[in-house]
Amino acid sequence: MLDLPESLTQALSSVFVRQLAIVVIGLIAIFLIRALINRSLRVRVDNSNARYRARKIVSMATYVVVVIYISIVFASQLGALTFMLGIAGAGIAFALQEIIMSIAGWIAISLGGYYTVGDRIQLGGITGDVVDIAILRTTLFETGAWVDGDLYNGRVVRISNSFLFKEPVLNYSGDFPFLWDEIRVPVRYGSDLALARELCSATAADLLGEFSRNARNEWKRMTNKYMIEQAIVDPLVTITADENWVTFTIRYVVDFKQRRATKDKLFTELLRRFDSSEGRVRVASAAQEITIFKGDNADG
Repeated sequence: MLDLPESLTQALSSVFVRQLAIVVIGLIAIFLIRALINRSLRVRVDNSNARYRARKIVSMATYVVVVIYISIVFASQLGALTFMLGIAGAGIAFALQEIIMSIAGWIAISLGGYYTVGDRIQLGGITGDVVDIAILRTTLFETGAWVDGDLYNGRVVRISNSFLFKEPVLNYSGDFPFLWDEIRVPVRYGSDLALARELCSATAADLLGEFSRNARNEWKRMTNKYMIEQAIVDPLVTITADENWVTFTIRYVVDFKQRRATKDKLFTELLRRFDSSEGRVRVASAAQEITIFKGDNADG
């Protein structure tokens, strides 16, 4: 039989060491079970949104089980441990204040409905779609920056949840998944303004009618939830004039992810209809037209 040093024998016979060994074995088993469940979710759940939420639930349940398991194993030492943590609490709170605020932010996000996965938000000066909400950080797939419009630029940004208490959270899609947008079309003086308005209204009605119908239903839910008045969700055409040209403005509601594509469709169709008006409606520009008249040459 192998003789062990007395100090090692005493250490192995220590209650704390035995408890520590039990904790290590238990943690390995818990995380192994979590890995098996996550693998099963990847195989059995096809819907990505449902799979993501299930993985989050499994992850949170794992941490809860770990805390309960460790508490049970070290139940006899909890009194002394509580006393020690009470003494060190002030220092720990100061050193970890950012982490504590991030955890508090995560709780507020989870319970307060500030945003959820799939929402487009602006947080900490960054705009993007929420792709993950962790205990300490929110992960965004960024839009904009050097890319015009609301298009992805390829950057994945992780923002501390503590920003929830430092800056406003701008949610582009939470309660009302539509935005108001507008385009401006300059029309030359001398054009048929009544026809121009008719073409703008008809184009907006043809291309934006579905957005308006869906937005009207969503707005009814908004009025039931908030003290807010009825809003105009149908396309609206207005005119302003200055010394250069007449500006037609089309204001409309659009899905928050289709602003750029919708503007492209509107301008393309408007220009096509203006070109088909046989010169009755002409788009204005800042270019100058210079007309040269040839006069008779006079002697002396």
